[in-house]
Amino acid sequence: MSSESTSKDSIGIVKTQSVHINQPLKLACGVVLPEHKLVYETYGELNAQRSNGILLCHALSGDHHAAGFHEGDSRPGWWEHYVGPGKAIDSDKFFIVSVNNIGSCFGSTGPMSINPETGERWGASFPSLRARDWVESQRLLMEYLNIDCWAAIIGGSLGGMQAMRWSLEHPDKVLNAVVIASSMKLTAQNIAFNEIARRAIKSDPDFCDGNYLQQDKAPLRGLALARMIGHVTYLSDELMGQKFGRELRIGDLVDRNADPVEFQVESYLNYQGDKFSDSFDANSYILITKMLDYFDLSREYDNDPIKAFSHSKCNFLVISFSSDWRFAPERSREITDALLAANRPVSYTEIESDKGHDAFLLPNVRYEDALGGYLSRVATQLQGGAQ
Repeated sequence: MSSESTSKDSIGIVKTQSVHINQPLKLACGVVLPEHKLVYETYGELNAQRSNGILLCHALSGDHHAAGFHEGDSRPGWWEHYVGPGKAIDSDKFFIVSVNNIGSCFGSTGPMSINPETGERWGASFPSLRARDWVESQRLLMEYLNIDCWAAIIGGSLGGMQAMRWSLEHPDKVLNAVVIASSMKLTAQNIAFNEIARRAIKSDPDFCDGNYLQQDKAPLRGLALARMIGHVTYLSDELMGQKFGRELRIGDLVDRNADPVEFQVESYLNYQGDKFSDSFDANSYILITKMLDYFDLSREYDNDPIKAFSHSKCNFLVISFSSDWRFAPERSREITDALLAANRPVSYTEIESDKGHDAFLLPNVRYEDALGGYLSRVATQLQGGAQ
């Protein structure tokens, strides 16, 4: 990594850590994992009161590497713009924990891991997961780190679902929940997109009913297509028009003797699909999209979100983006309305953006100010409590 690769406000070189949790984890589906591994990174220092911990919750294809650079790698973490010294999620003020959740494919226990009972990879037999399973696993990591209460739990998309679930399952262990571009449950359209993506994977001959690892194969074409489908839904029509329009990469729409036509947007999606299929696991993709489909915050509270949120005790910041049609602002307003009706302290802001659902990952001054301003007040409150 060259010196030009890091900005002066980057966290710099970071190291991945891991822990084996030698404690049974009973999953919502009834299966018990006798032990499991979690991979994570930390940024900043834990204060003497151990009160300034922030948990970052990743989304569908995210991982533990949220900020900084790995040695020899020029690509920063997925939230580099927002995590680091002096940034919105300030590592000078907070001890920030970013974990790769179970079921994923970046080192934590998941379908690519060895099933201790069989001595073979879990593959498609890895048990079904719910968001609460991620929360309980994160709680065990919290105990390992000797943190009693999170100053804040922050997540976008599926990460926001985890933050909300934390507020209900462990209301005394979180002071603030930051819920970004999320929802209390998926719409039918969202579930439909996820099912189309899963069907694309399962239709690949190399999927082998999910047992491709045992046969030394990988459903790369199906996974690439699934990513292409998902990626389109993460972008706004306006952004795609600005970025690609109807520009051609090769070919000519007039000259019939020219090479076959390929639009720039086709080339872009093919690239994104191929890149993703080289780095992600198909069984993990199926597992986590199913988790998204199953999530329903108020199901066990008589389908009443107000009743659900009445169990929470923390403050909330809810953020949405104007052009996000996958997790539309209406979903965030539903969360906010339920919190207000439950008499819970909540701030809500809708950020003007043309970036679609991906906006929660990308630079935006107003978004940065809203998130940074809120967390700055949290830091001030922590300092006051320590005096």
